[in-house]
Amino acid sequence: MRRRLARASLWLWVLGVLFFLFAPIATIVLFGFDRSNVETWPIQHWTLSWYSVAWHDPQVRAAFALSLKAAFAATILSLVLGSMAAFGVHRARFFGRDSISLLLILPLALPGIITGVALNSAFQWAGIQLSIWTIIVGHTTFCIVVIYNNVIARLRRTSNTLLEASADLGATAVQTFRFVTLPTIATALVSGALLAFALSFDEVIVTTFTAGAQNTLPIWIFGAIRLGQQLPEVNVVVTMVVVLMFIPILIAARLTGSENFAPRVAATQPK
Repeated sequence: MRRRLARASLWLWVLGVLFFLFAPIATIVLFGFDRSNVETWPIQHWTLSWYSVAWHDPQVRAAFALSLKAAFAATILSLVLGSMAAFGVHRARFFGRDSISLLLILPLALPGIITGVALNSAFQWAGIQLSIWTIIVGHTTFCIVVIYNNVIARLRRTSNTLLEASADLGATAVQTFRFVTLPTIATALVSGALLAFALSFDEVIVTTFTAGAQNTLPIWIFGAIRLGQQLPEVNVVVTMVVVLMFIPILIAARLTGSENFAPRVAATQPK
């Protein structure tokens, strides 16, 4: 009896936390179907017209395209730099290695406004005009952390005996990386890239200080909310962003939970 009561209490607690987290999002989704410009509950008239309005809005299209370009570029750049940093910190032994690891993680711990102001000041000091490239640089500063954490965590769980066995069989360093190391960290790379993309796509604070006159989708949402004249369209755009962000996060979570790497490594060993 006590066990059932404890289990029921835990379930109620979990449901309460989920309600606390997702009730506001559900509210935004519901109001995206409200015909009225004024948000009132309960909704009197339901419509899908705001989805058509958002789809044909040139400002939304331009902001969406810019967000996609910046997110893809920042993900690729952070994937290369973050992986290289993880390999360097994990494989090399040198004085101050732990300090470097801390510095690599620090950008994610800093408030976004501090990172944004620092980047804006650096670009102004260097005479760099704010553009999509400054947005990419700004997003890469914190996306690197996601890639670095994923890759170095996987490398620490990987046994060095696989590398030693590959060398004993006569494989070169390139062959060992291609047939042993890469398959071992593949899921960490993919999940890290997906998380980095999601993190970059909906970033607003750093983007505000590095975008200049350009509008990404989060900046457009923020500006439209301040004006208060496009709330139904904003609700629709937010709904689409939530759905778009849910997909890579779900895939990343599934990949991160998979620990069956040995068959993949064995299947790709050089013959």
